[in-house]
Amino acid sequence: MTIGQLLTLTASKFPDRTALLFEDRKFTYREFNRRVNQFAQTLLRFGLRKGEKVAVLLFNSNHSVEAYLGTAKAGGVFTPINFRLAAEEVLYILDHSDARFFVFAEDFAGTVAKIRPQLSKIDFFISAGNLALPGTLDYEKLLKDSKDVEPDRLISEDDECQLMYTSGTTGKPKGAIITHRNVLWNLFNTILGREDKEGDTALVIGPLYHTAALNNHFTVRMALAGTTILIKNFEPRRVMEFIEKERVNIISGAPAVYHLLLSLPDVEKYDTRSITKCTAGAAILPDETKRRLLELFPNAQGVYDVYGCTEASPCITVLKAADSLRKKECVGPPLPFLEVKIVDDRDREVPVGRVGELLCRGPNVMKGYYKDPQATAEALRGGWLHTGDLARRDEEGFIYIVDRKKDMIISGGENIYPREIEEVLYQHPKIQDATVIGIPDSLWGESVRAFVVLKAGQTMKEEEVVEYCKSRLASYKKPKSVKFVESLPRNPSGKVLKTVLREQKH
Repeated sequence: MTIGQLLTLTASKFPDRTALLFEDRKFTYREFNRRVNQFAQTLLRFGLRKGEKVAVLLFNSNHSVEAYLGTAKAGGVFTPINFRLAAEEVLYILDHSDARFFVFAEDFAGTVAKIRPQLSKIDFFISAGNLALPGTLDYEKLLKDSKDVEPDRLISEDDECQLMYTSGTTGKPKGAIITHRNVLWNLFNTILGREDKEGDTALVIGPLYHTAALNNHFTVRMALAGTTILIKNFEPRRVMEFIEKERVNIISGAPAVYHLLLSLPDVEKYDTRSITKCTAGAAILPDETKRRLLELFPNAQGVYDVYGCTEASPCITVLKAADSLRKKECVGPPLPFLEVKIVDDRDREVPVGRVGELLCRGPNVMKGYYKDPQATAEALRGGWLHTGDLARRDEEGFIYIVDRKKDMIISGGENIYPREIEEVLYQHPKIQDATVIGIPDSLWGESVRAFVVLKAGQTMKEEEVVEYCKSRLASYKKPKSVKFVESLPRNPSGKVLKTVLREQKH
């Protein structure tokens, strides 16, 4: 089985079922599969060799998922680029990936024009939209000129199908090589962990250049013959309108998405009874936010908290809805088809309850980093994926992510985990968003600094925040300083860019 075959099978069984909704267009599975086949045939006409990269710079759209599955059917490697990157960053990924095909939306014409003279490896520039640039091929015309025939190319589960560049919070992005087998095993794990079922309608809010949106939210829905609503730009009110109008069953997002939805002053006016599943990932989901989500979505029996990383395609653990309030600050047990262990700095397993780095191995773990054998050897040493996340396991085998290994604060010889303090800050009724970092301290080595975003119309003093934390945490964990900011810098997956905060003047 391969990723392209998933669509072929679904289209043969449910040809008239709605596959996609994008803006004002609907596509049945028959129509969707036809366009995917035509894109695949276009690539083959232009001489796509097996394993070649097809880079795309696209918002969430029918074009992005057509390019994904068409590339998979043709034996290529889908290489989506973060559309929030600057021109030089896009140039780096295009050059590093060795892509020969480049599909981009008219929205990015300026970026492409700026870097095009340096794109010596790109042979085919394909524009999706009303764009007329010299030497650029029109996406829709290419499809019309290609046959709706399933590609006759032998593809195995061990062939590469995605090159997913990590969003990262430091340094140059690394390209994780994901095979068809990796995606399929992630599919099995995700369906079991999230208890997904056939035919649901789901919103895909997260960008499809991330494995969570691409593999968990979209590919799972396609495999289960559901309907995917692709959101181009996240607008909280527009999302609530979609839920009500289209009777959406599943909503997934980073905590920042949910915080923005919940901040709508009249959010309770929308009919949300169709939502039966709410999933979260990418960052800490405060327990207070979970409680408010279950009030907003009364027919959701809990929140599925998903933990993973790009290199695991991405799922590692899922906390099921039934346990979402029973297990505080937890991401659930390891998924069925992979192993997890928690180790010390010498990769020795630690006892139950002890904090260490979380490692995993299984058929969902990436093949390696593209053109980076040193980083691959480090990440996969001993046959285990080293996630860089600090975690502990309880007596029932449930996992708790404590923090990123590199974000741990050491103050006066004590280990302090920012996530624990952030969870307390989120409970304060005046606080909308918060994060914690360590800053240099001549006496203690490091001290705790909190960055706080207040809810609209609220005011607080630094001392109020410090005293609030002191009343709920050991004294050495309380912030020594507090900065009030309008917003926190985040990468596209919703993770706070703590490096940006550390680089600011203290």
